[in-house]
Amino acid sequence: MTALPLVFDAPRRGKPPRHLADLTREEARAAVAELGQPAFRADQLARHFYRGITDPAEMTDLPAAARETLTGALLPGLLTPVRHQSADGGRTRKTLWRLHDGALVESVLMRYPDRATVCISSQAGCGMACPFCATGQGGLTRNLSAAEITGQAVAAAAAMASGEIPGGPGRLSNVVFMGMGEPLANYPRVRQTLHSLLGHAPYGLGLSQRSVTVSTVGLVPAIRRLTEEGLHCTLAVSLHAPDDELRDTLVPINTRYKVREVVDAADAYAARTGRRYSVEYALIRDVNDQPERAELLGRLLAGKLAHVNLIPLNPTPGSPWDASPLPAQREFVARLRAAGVPTTVRDTRGQDIDGACGQLAAADRADGVPTVATPTPTVATPTPEAPVALGAEADA
Repeated sequence: MTALPLVFDAPRRGKPPRHLADLTREEARAAVAELGQPAFRADQLARHFYRGITDPAEMTDLPAAARETLTGALLPGLLTPVRHQSADGGRTRKTLWRLHDGALVESVLMRYPDRATVCISSQAGCGMACPFCATGQGGLTRNLSAAEITGQAVAAAAAMASGEIPGGPGRLSNVVFMGMGEPLANYPRVRQTLHSLLGHAPYGLGLSQRSVTVSTVGLVPAIRRLTEEGLHCTLAVSLHAPDDELRDTLVPINTRYKVREVVDAADAYAARTGRRYSVEYALIRDVNDQPERAELLGRLLAGKLAHVNLIPLNPTPGSPWDASPLPAQREFVARLRAAGVPTTVRDTRGQDIDGACGQLAAADRADGVPTVATPTPTVATPTPEAPVALGAEADA
């Protein structure tokens, strides 16, 4: 187990340059006016940014003499791609980004037959110190600005629109805050990013609230604040243990906000929004995969507007832990379903490029991000003659 401390306050570092995506529409229009240009130029800049256009020469609706001034002031380059790595026949693409101060973060774009999802980072590193997660063991470098977070989604949308991902031109349909960092520990910038993702053109990508997922290890005050905001995004809670004794070691934030408090906060969000929340649960061999813990989790969530997303642990360098074996996975699934709790097993994308859940490190030696859940078929309680089918097996 790790002895790393929890870190809530990001280290103080130089702020990224001001960017249009950090501003409200009114603030952007005022900034353009201060540059001696008509306020509507801000709308034109926004339209180019959210379409992924970065070259001023392509912004032909702007006066040629003002392009460099406007883009330099409001569209500075914040994300520089260091490299792309592909898996799954090119349908999964992981990008390592270098920020203005040299910090590194990653995003992963995953194309499926019916959707395209990008997993984005909200912090460089993470201060939550979960011992089985490469990101958590790397510590927190700093919070990302709203523009740095939004830029990852914009780049993914542009890659889909241009046909860079096999399958021809398409549309980015989903965004998940499951990359590096604890999103709710960077609440103001994540909230501003949600405005950008959900906003309509020219100031946003126009995604639906149902297609955006915000993940958290359980920062209860921030979950309550998100509830009060009245948004209807999907909430994902990384629980990983149903009892406080084990969760105190696997998810150190549990020493402040216990399992029952986290579930109560998630229940309040579900009651306010009418949306079920996801309980993320990494299955670790002989650590949290016992049948009795499945039953405890089932009792905890029975009758709630929640579903469990099981994630067989992905390997990380130097970790003493590995994934639960298939029989243990089947048993866990069966006991949860017997308790009436909807359960899925995560479809692991990009493990061979360190692009799966818990592998994120954003260093030249190791990079990665989580994937999205794939439902498994409904099955009855297993018998020796009828084992539970797992989604990962079906994909394999």
